[in-house]
Amino acid sequence: MAKRISKVERERINKILELLNQHYSTEYKCFLNYETPWQLLIATILSAQCTDERVNLVTKDLFQKYKSIEDFANADLKELEKDIHSTGFYHNKAKNIILCARALCVDHGGEVPRDIDELTKLAGVGRKTANVIRGNIYHEPSIVVDTHVKRISNKLGFTKEDDPVKIEFELMEKIPKEHWILYNIQIISHGRSICTARNPKCSECFLSSLCKSAGK
Repeated sequence: MAKRISKVERERINKILELLNQHYSTEYKCFLNYETPWQLLIATILSAQCTDERVNLVTKDLFQKYKSIEDFANADLKELEKDIHSTGFYHNKAKNIILCARALCVDHGGEVPRDIDELTKLAGVGRKTANVIRGNIYHEPSIVVDTHVKRISNKLGFTKEDDPVKIEFELMEKIPKEHWILYNIQIISHGRSICTARNPKCSECFLSSLCKSAGK
């Protein structure tokens, strides 16, 4: 059952979203570089426990070498491991990418599905990766719970959960559907520029008066 949100809390949430709109872009953008849906899918698999900057460096050459999803489906495991080594966890990532690519070729005609249940059946694809695809490729309203969204949503008092799936559903209850994708983009920007993990700049933060963790 959805938790009832008080009028005061609803006003606080709306004010936070208004300030995010004022300080950050309201345009949809992705921090991972890609040209096709399957490229974004592979880049997102690589982004687990890795920075977007590092992934973009790797995929710049990777997508020149493997020019189609069929190329990934037929890739040599050890060679692919070397190609993606610097993203970390390369054994599992390489295995999952090949299995995922094969499933796309065999079960989906080489196309990336839009249904979240079909997406999460693919190797290496959890709800976070599936929601990246749904939001960026199919423009389906979705909440992507990455490290920034998890940490800052907790600081703002939007959730007390630690599990990403529980956080996703709680944010879906509290944030208006039309702002879901923007929230992902804006919170990532905020986490990189002001509310950094190691040294949050609370004194400079335009959300400090509304944040339940400001100064802590």
